[in-house]
Amino acid sequence: MRHRKSPVRLARRRSRRAYDRRVDAEVDPVTKTRAAGTGCAPPPRRARRPGALARALALSCHPGPVAAVTTLTLALAVTAGHGAGRCLLITAAVLTGQLSVGWCNDAYDARRDSATGRPDKPVAAGTVGEGAVWAGAFGALALCVPLSLACGVLAGTAHLVAVAAAWAYNLRLKATPLSWLPYAIGFASLPALVSLSLPGGPWPAWWAAGAGALLGVGAHLADVLPDIRADLANGVRGLPHRLGATGTRLLLPVPLVAASVVLTLGPPGRPGAGAVLVPLAAGAIAATGLVLGRRRVKAPFVGAVAVAALDVGLLMAHGAGVS
Repeated sequence: MRHRKSPVRLARRRSRRAYDRRVDAEVDPVTKTRAAGTGCAPPPRRARRPGALARALALSCHPGPVAAVTTLTLALAVTAGHGAGRCLLITAAVLTGQLSVGWCNDAYDARRDSATGRPDKPVAAGTVGEGAVWAGAFGALALCVPLSLACGVLAGTAHLVAVAAAWAYNLRLKATPLSWLPYAIGFASLPALVSLSLPGGPWPAWWAAGAGALLGVGAHLADVLPDIRADLANGVRGLPHRLGATGTRLLLPVPLVAASVVLTLGPPGRPGAGAVLVPLAAGAIAATGLVLGRRRVKAPFVGAVAVAALDVGLLMAHGAGVS
């Protein structure tokens, strides 16, 4: 005698399939076009003018994440009490490190992006050569090393470990279940870099580094979610890809809300009434994003960005976690 499937399970299965179809149609519409094409890469075209080359390199470095991480670091440095010169040095170290990571990512994925015809990638579009992007990556890395060490041996080492982890992500870890680890290391290193660069080199508070790591995991899930279908087509199977679009969407707010709790309860002293409301607000925003995600695919991502903004505000309110 065959058992009939529960109506609740059937409804959940239909909801998951419907969400995955919306991800295909709304979040990454280019994927279907590529799958239906011949898979042949367009002929590479070199940029003819220096201005065009510079623009192509700028687009190839992942300018959004580069600007976000660099700006966050500058804000943490100012909040921690660094002078103008030290703030500029810390920011330059992080900027060059982020540029090297972004260019390494595009250069390493150049052939894969060209084979799948990604028009949003300058190398695949033929506006910049793979060699030029690799040159930018190694050039930025060469600048990052002395700039980081100029912040102090411990501070520079902490930052260079994070940069090395990001390169490891690009070259190998992004296609493994440990894809989240470089993000956790990278975001946890930001409070460490800022704190260890102060006179006397104080270590960052545990709750600042822990919250940074949780923010990094959330950033990884949010960054990969829109590209899960395209990445799977290219053989990339990191943690979010193994969870699937629905699993990643549901997990996304968890580390971000956890970071809110750590930043509220971790600092010494009794948290104020207003501070206690922050984790509650973060949970409400995340839950709203998940509910709206049933109809609007990008809603969970928007909710995650809002929760991350609350977490960054908490971190800055506590002096960037300088112990």
